[in-house]
Amino acid sequence: MVFPFSRRPHYADPSSEAAKETPGGFIKSLAILAILAWLLRSLIVAPFSIPSGSMLPTMMIGDYLFVSKWPYGYSSASFPFEFPSFKGRVFGSTPERGDIVVFEGPEGADVVKRVIGLPGDTVAVSGGQLALNGKLVQRVRIEDYLMPVSPNSPCRVVPPAVAMTRPMEDGSQGCVYPAYRETLPGGRSYVVLDQTDAGPADNFEPVTVPQGALFVMGDNRDDSLDSRYRVEAGGMGFVPIDRVVGRAERAFWSTDGGASWFNPLSWFSALRTDRIATDYHP
Repeated sequence: MVFPFSRRPHYADPSSEAAKETPGGFIKSLAILAILAWLLRSLIVAPFSIPSGSMLPTMMIGDYLFVSKWPYGYSSASFPFEFPSFKGRVFGSTPERGDIVVFEGPEGADVVKRVIGLPGDTVAVSGGQLALNGKLVQRVRIEDYLMPVSPNSPCRVVPPAVAMTRPMEDGSQGCVYPAYRETLPGGRSYVVLDQTDAGPADNFEPVTVPQGALFVMGDNRDDSLDSRYRVEAGGMGFVPIDRVVGRAERAFWSTDGGASWFNPLSWFSALRTDRIATDYHP
């Protein structure tokens, strides 16, 4: 019995010209992928890793996070290799106090800090306590922060503070840091570390943030070279808003530094699972 619509299946001949990918087509595909990756990284989101403990306890060394590009608009700093290069900011808006921003530092490397002062604000520090526009910012002592000591996170303190450790629940050692909950005008709240009241920037004379700039600080107040330090001294000084790359969002990976490229199993044993999806919004 023959079905009127039955036909023998047709298979393309792999040797035919239609089945072959030309070098030009392959290059075109790579170019499209490269453009899409550039658009994603430039306009929407980019990865960033935490290289230091200046933002403890909010961010740990070894955190990998997403940085959103759209909240403050776009400048040349938003784009890889600053291409295209242009002055000013497109669709620009000013960050809010308390935002954690990634910006291009004076030496060209990306840096992460918390926004404390906006254009026109007066910022000062007295005995380690922050003051904004002539008023002390609310700060409440809370339970000590216990940081797990690991290959990439040693128990680092700033003199005259003395390193202190104590056992954690899993038997490992934790580094003890005095912690405070700080609340900015408007209600945004987060935890800061204050190792000593005699640190080099615990007393900072009032300064007024110029237009088009930000005053930023690290949450690990005694171990952060931020806007309290001049650029010549290795600090950030006032950060031009046009140098802001984006806003820190969430962690997608975190490692304690114990992984080896040659041992894939160590990638997972060094993983800090409790840090994944950490939200960096205050």
